[in-house]
Amino acid sequence: MDSRPIFELVLYLLLLLCLAIPAGLWIQKIITPRKETSWGDWKIYAKSLIIFHAVGVLFLYALLRLQGLLPLNPQGVTGLSPDLAFNTAISFVTNTNWQAYSGEASISYLAQMVGLAVQNFLSAAVGIAVAFALMRAFTRQGDGLIGNFYEDIRNVVLRILLPVSVIAALALIYWGVPQSFSPAVSVQGIQGQAQLLPLGPVASQEAIKMLGTNGGGFFNANSAHPFENPTPASNLLQMLLIFLIPAGLTFAFGRVVKDKRQGIALFLSMAILFSIAALLLFHFEGVAQIWEGKETRFGLWDSSLFATITTSASCGAVNAMHSSLSAFGGMIPLLLMQLGEVVFGGTGSGFYGMILFVLLAVFLAGLMVGRTPEYLGKKIGPYEMKMVAVAILVTPLLVLIGTAIAVCVPLATGAVLNPGPHGLTEILYAFSSAANNNGSAFAGLSANNPFYNIALGLCMWFGRFGVILPVLAIAGSFASKKRAPESAGTLPTHGPLFILFLCLIVILVGALTYFPALALSPIAEALSESHFMGGF
Repeated sequence: MDSRPIFELVLYLLLLLCLAIPAGLWIQKIITPRKETSWGDWKIYAKSLIIFHAVGVLFLYALLRLQGLLPLNPQGVTGLSPDLAFNTAISFVTNTNWQAYSGEASISYLAQMVGLAVQNFLSAAVGIAVAFALMRAFTRQGDGLIGNFYEDIRNVVLRILLPVSVIAALALIYWGVPQSFSPAVSVQGIQGQAQLLPLGPVASQEAIKMLGTNGGGFFNANSAHPFENPTPASNLLQMLLIFLIPAGLTFAFGRVVKDKRQGIALFLSMAILFSIAALLLFHFEGVAQIWEGKETRFGLWDSSLFATITTSASCGAVNAMHSSLSAFGGMIPLLLMQLGEVVFGGTGSGFYGMILFVLLAVFLAGLMVGRTPEYLGKKIGPYEMKMVAVAILVTPLLVLIGTAIAVCVPLATGAVLNPGPHGLTEILYAFSSAANNNGSAFAGLSANNPFYNIALGLCMWFGRFGVILPVLAIAGSFASKKRAPESAGTLPTHGPLFILFLCLIVILVGALTYFPALALSPIAEALSESHFMGGF
């Protein structure tokens, strides 16, 4: 492997750090409002969140079913089928943005803007709001209050997501991303044949798609399409947008709990795990030298870096087809999702996912040294650990059970393009992507059939709430406890030793949970290749 990908990785992390620190300062001001008169406990917060999701799903489902009868439909597309509308509505409301359809051919401009783009804002805001609630819980002194859900949603959309999205959309328009209500344009190709060039309000959706770690592309090819991602400059901007808020939340957390070292420790833990994954993918792709499925304007390294970023975060955007990665290379994005997408992760979801692993690490460290586990002055008891266990185990259960059912159903196996271990990887990737609310696809799987639309839709729904509700329960429990001062027996959670321990916990939990499934899919595929030893 040459020095270029390492240089790009270091440059990317430096740029991210320069943007994340001021972003964290701004986010911290929004987390701690001056008025708390309308705040409630975690049950009220969770009830509001569930109602908000339910209304969003019903509205988007109706819009997608009726889009053929509504205006702003220059291509004359018809309504989606019931199972596809069900899948797509849940997908965008849960911040998953799994796409079993071709955007430019199946979705009207109205549905793209009023339905999908709006949910890109709202679903991202929900994740950030839950992260806000958890952060506040560490500062409360026994009153049990964690915030007001609707106020948090409003503040996040109006003060974070919307301003940054406008700036990003203007930059994308400058670099050549369309923003138009015009229908597709017919042009003559270089070989003389007629070709339709689809247009639409692309830049506005592309900006929030990346900033909100949504990933749902206006076009079927997503960020590999030249109208979504035309230049290396737009590619860099999109990669920075994906991690901007997740990285900023770590620094905001340090300020909220009045200990900046805690936020730095979280950032470093995520950066270490991310760097390891990126370097491994660089190595495997550099050895394999597979150019199929990769855009020449990005090449091997930018494609590999993008793949690492989008699966570290809960962002399903892709600028290359992951199915075309080498066997070991394709395992890296798959494993990043299976770790729970806590390596920066999604907007909010990455932060509270990593906090779950922090609590687990503190609990295990306390057992080893015989100390009562506590984090930031909050005692960790049996109730909190039960909620941590539920939140960490729910997505593996959805992934493994869903995959096991799929390989036994003819309708599911018949949708697999490639036989053998690679085909199993396609199915495992799909359920990993859905349950962890990522949304990226491995390609090669024809997922638009009733089985996958319903099964993956259910995985997305329960994967979202199976983590959020335990997190809110933990926040409520911590908010009901008074914050105890540090003592000589308090375990430091900001030093190099704890950062290393936390990284090992994240890796071990993922490895122990998914290794048997991975052994039957990408690892088996690699071992079946005569040149597999070159991947090490």
